[in-house]
Amino acid sequence: MRKGAFNHEYGSRRAGVHFPHPGAARTRKCYIPCVSAAARVTIQPARRIAGRVIPPGDKSISHRYAMLAALAGGRSLIEGYAPGADCRATLACLRGLGVAIREETAGVVEIVGRGPGALSPAGDALDAGNSGTTLRLLSGIVAAQPFETRLTGDESLRRRPMARIIEPLTLMGARIDSQDGRPPLTIAGAELHGIDYATSVPSAQVKSAILLAGLHASGTTRVTEAAPTRNHTELAFAAFGARVIAQGSVISVAGRQPLRAADVRVPGDASSAAFWAIAAAGLPGSAVEIAEVGLNPTRTAFLDVLRLAGAHVEVTVSGEAGGEPLGTIRVRHGDLRPIVLGHDEVPGLIDELPALAALATFGGEIDVSGAAELRVKESDRIACLAAGLRALGANVEERPDGFRVRGDRRLAGGTADAAGDHRLAMAFAIAALGARGPSVVTGAQSVAVSYPGFFDVLSTLVQ
Repeated sequence: MRKGAFNHEYGSRRAGVHFPHPGAARTRKCYIPCVSAAARVTIQPARRIAGRVIPPGDKSISHRYAMLAALAGGRSLIEGYAPGADCRATLACLRGLGVAIREETAGVVEIVGRGPGALSPAGDALDAGNSGTTLRLLSGIVAAQPFETRLTGDESLRRRPMARIIEPLTLMGARIDSQDGRPPLTIAGAELHGIDYATSVPSAQVKSAILLAGLHASGTTRVTEAAPTRNHTELAFAAFGARVIAQGSVISVAGRQPLRAADVRVPGDASSAAFWAIAAAGLPGSAVEIAEVGLNPTRTAFLDVLRLAGAHVEVTVSGEAGGEPLGTIRVRHGDLRPIVLGHDEVPGLIDELPALAALATFGGEIDVSGAAELRVKESDRIACLAAGLRALGANVEERPDGFRVRGDRRLAGGTADAAGDHRLAMAFAIAALGARGPSVVTGAQSVAVSYPGFFDVLSTLVQ
């Protein structure tokens, strides 16, 4: 590895600037800071990347396991729990509802569930931090509790749309007040009843919030999806003893099912793995092996895209955990080709689109449409992605529902603002590896949301 491949400029008194822990000014009851992370990272051009990586625990699965364990009767042990701030916010919010949680060692979490209908009213607002998953899924849970709960988050989360969960939960019997359809939400729990509901946008978070509410409702709750989304909630229900039925686009759950405690293992996060796979696909001479990673088919569409783009991809399934397949991904660079992604492909790639945009800066081209949902993520990911890649020297066309990146030039290097968005910070870092000169990613501390060790791992791969 070349020394000085990139430099962390940590916020410290020695450096002359002090950056507080993320979340230091947030509601104390529900937000646990994860790590002190670099505010600016300087990345030098790389010849290639090579090595073996085990990604952190899957963020989506970790949220769901923690919530279901809290609702089950008895002690559950979660191994491989995701280390990022989003999943720590979920644990803190569950503690605020009276759930006993103990973190035994790194990534091992013990949760003593309260059983059905036994959560306690929070003494303060529950702060989901930056986590839309925490806020939306927890809304489905507290909607069925016999008390009022206030849910809030950071500035970014308070801008995100919540009408998509407010409507179905209200139809089920909850009363919800919001700020023009955005957090904070004040949810007055009630005796819920099952509904048949068709989602207007493809969203695993919306589906999951409704199913979690339906688990505590009378009758059966059915969700018809606008397009298939990740099925971690359905698999997690089964792991904790609940029966859920999926028939085509319709997912149904019978209410008042008890959950049983379980010992579960979280596989490595596929969306985190995507950054290493894409870096290897883009840089000539590169090859990476990503081990112990989740291979749920609803999360691995990016591998098919890499194959279409010309990369060499091998996948080996070695087992499963809680119904989730896991194994190893190996990716080698190949000559890049243009790819086009439209409305049908986008739902299965929504988290990986910033990284795939970075891939196009190494050569080839990506044309994305039907991705307006990116504008209401942690940032306006279309606008901020386009601005950041342009700042590094990319040829980017921004559209209302997507973007086009042409790899017709090598990036010059520059300064890209991650806009407080963890996926943009990582995408800009990957793109910067192929630049002619050094690049700076500002707002890089946001990687703590999902992958606190991202830049440390990158330093071991760069050659």
